[in-house]
Amino acid sequence: QVQLVESGGGSVQPGGSLTLSCAGSGVSARGLLMGWYRQTPDKQRELVATITVGGDKDYADFVRGRFTISRDVNVSVNGVKFTVVLQMDGLEAEDTAVYYCNVGGTAGNWGRGTQVTVSS
Repeated sequence: QVQLVESGGGSVQPGGSLTLSCAGSGVSARGLLMGWYRQTPDKQRELVATITVGGDKDYADFVRGRFTISRDVNVSVNGVKFTVVLQMDGLEAEDTAVYYCNVGGTAGNWGRGTQVTVSS
């Protein structure tokens, strides 16, 4: 079982920055794709960024060049713990949404989400 907890959401003015962090645990997560999605009340959940086990990154066109995803996986005798970070720079009003951490793709595990609001 993979457990995910997001943090770092909040309110910021256009052009500002936020850092989202997702802390998780679970041995099955070590080899899985990790990523961030977002959703607004009037749209379906959409992919923001993903990162593979090997560190390959992919971004939605609407965030490319502004957002950066990274991951850190720690394997010890106490189990597997990991962090997935989404650094968001140059935020725009259109980035306002609930952001969800994901492990294993759309059929995988989800966090509860964290609200990001970009407004002047």
